[in-house]
Amino acid sequence: MTTSIAWALVAGVGLGVGLLVVLTSLPVLNEPRLVDRVAPHLRSSTTATDLFGGIEPRAVPFGAAGRLFVPVLDTARQKIERVVSDSDQLRSRLEQADSALTVADYRLQQVVLSAAVCVVAVAGNIMALVADTFHPALAVVSVLAAGVLGYGLRDSLLSARIRRRHTRMLSEFPTVAEMIALAVSAGESAPGAFERVSRISRGELNTEFRRVQRHMQAGASFAEALKRMSVRVSSAPITRFLEGIIVAMERGTPLAEVIRAQAQDVRDLSKRELMEIAGKKEISMMVPLVFGVLPLTVVFAVYPGVELLSIGV
Repeated sequence: MTTSIAWALVAGVGLGVGLLVVLTSLPVLNEPRLVDRVAPHLRSSTTATDLFGGIEPRAVPFGAAGRLFVPVLDTARQKIERVVSDSDQLRSRLEQADSALTVADYRLQQVVLSAAVCVVAVAGNIMALVADTFHPALAVVSVLAAGVLGYGLRDSLLSARIRRRHTRMLSEFPTVAEMIALAVSAGESAPGAFERVSRISRGELNTEFRRVQRHMQAGASFAEALKRMSVRVSSAPITRFLEGIIVAMERGTPLAEVIRAQAQDVRDLSKRELMEIAGKKEISMMVPLVFGVLPLTVVFAVYPGVELLSIGV
């Protein structure tokens, strides 16, 4: 009887998904937006062309089977983009993480991860049904919670990547700033110093310096390229450093001294953060000492005497 109920549940879920796909495919629910209707009559803003080799096809996992679900996933992604946060903010976060993903690719990954976690939750509910411990309300809540958890997990991974990249940039920044100050002191201009450091350095800041060079080669001024880097990095110490360079160039202030002062400020900031971490670790280190080492020391000191008393020596 339990097996028949399980198969009935699976059939009901399949029927529900099929009806949902049919309903979402109705013309009434898929009317094109005004932007989609007007876009073909306007000049295309894309620079991609298939004149020399064509555009690479979109990579889809699982081959032909994966391509069957691409329209459904794209539709879910478009629905989510209308509800969730602004795409410009997400695009800024992707730039901060130095990710090659587009906003559409990131949303698609969120949908896939959320669907995968929901499938795991549904499988768990089916197992609970077979074991005769199934509860309908708990099953619905678990599936919804799994979908939200999977959707938020991708955002958490992106935030963690941004934090790690900011940490690496701050650790590289004092040395890179000293190199720029040394190049400026040797007679290089500020753009020349950035170009020289971008050729000899490695790391996250080197990636940003190369972007500054590309923006300048595309026709942007040095100050405009630094402002773009400041917005893209979104780190307070690096932003102050770039703004200091722009102000020094505009007012004629000695650039090398400004750069050295900014590098020293970042070194002091890293020392303060290290002292704060050391203060927190000092408290956490007391936990194994009080609850581990100290009781073990007392046991070693008391146990021989207790044993001697027990044998009557």
